[in-house]
Amino acid sequence: MRPLLQRVSAIALIALAAAPPVQASLGDNESTVETDRLSMGATRRTQVSPVFTTHELQVPSGTTVREYVSPTGTVFGVAWQGPSIPDLRQLLGSHFDEYVAAMEARRTRRSPVLVQLPGLVVQSSGHMRAFSGRAYLPAALPPGVTPEEIQ
Repeated sequence: MRPLLQRVSAIALIALAAAPPVQASLGDNESTVETDRLSMGATRRTQVSPVFTTHELQVPSGTTVREYVSPTGTVFGVAWQGPSIPDLRQLLGSHFDEYVAAMEARRTRRSPVLVQLPGLVVQSSGHMRAFSGRAYLPAALPPGVTPEEIQ
């Protein structure tokens, strides 16, 4: 009986370890923004407008992350500014692999990043201790919202 319990426990532990963490990211639901805040150890300030809601996360390192949410509750854009680049895997979510593939296809590594795909745009620039960037889903922008508003 004991070996069976050990096997079941091991399988449960492997399944739990393999499960991806739940985080807010492009295309995800607004309710997951709190998970990001906790993961980053950040404080949050929310601004509501008729067109979208902005959740501003202030990370202890000094980096600010803004997550833009449409009236339908979808995260359509993220932006960051500060001394370090946030975890882009966390922020880009299911779009991270597209971003990585586009970065691998780039010829240069030392210039500002501009990834323009049909369903994803990522812009990033900066230097040591001063980084900024944004990512958004063009098709998910609420009516009347321009990419320039994601900053």
